[in-house]
Parts: sequence; structure tokens; C-alpha cells
Amino acid sequence: MCVQQGVTVVHFTETKVVDQRNINQIGSELVDMVQKGGVLKMLINMENVRYLSSAVLGKLKLCGVAGPVYKVFELTRFNRMLDMHETEVEALGAFWPGR
Repeated sequence: MCVQQGVTVVHFTETKVVDQRNINQIGSELVDMVQKGGVLKMLINMENVRYLSSAVLGKLKLCGVAGPVYKVFELTRFNRMLDMHETEVEALGAFWPGR
């Protein structure tokens, strides 16, 4: 995790995010960052993720989503509901449109 331009950037280290216990832990950590850590803007970089359960999805800005994982987003049509970007730079810029 790091902060860039006032945005907390979280990098997934797991390549597989499919186990319910793992998903719950990730969710708890993200919620804690917002509730206890005061994080207001968050970018999740998923460039390391190769397998993903649809249970992970929610309203997020995402970047670096690999081809096979992107297919999960397409199949569930979440790619239309989420703000997805190819690179971290693009996603960070999306927090500050017109800047």
C-alpha cells in the first residue's frame, strides 16, 4: 500500500483470489483502511491477480486486470459497472478528471 496524489493505492499480492476466507480477509482489510485508517479514495491494482472469484467485485476503481481475470468481469458484466483502467497512472487520473 502507498499513497499517491491523495489516493491510497493497494496492490494485491495474491495471484488467486477465490477462497471465501481469503476474500473475507481482503474485504475486512479494505474496510478497516476506510473506517479506521481514514482512507477516502482507494485504487486497487490487480496486476498480480490471475484468478478471481466474482464475490470480490464491488464499486471500485481497478487497474492492471489481466486478460483471464478481465473475462470474469466481462461474463458478470461488472466491467460495465466498474471504473476499469489499463494502468495505475490512468486510474489515478480518473480520481481527478479535468486536472
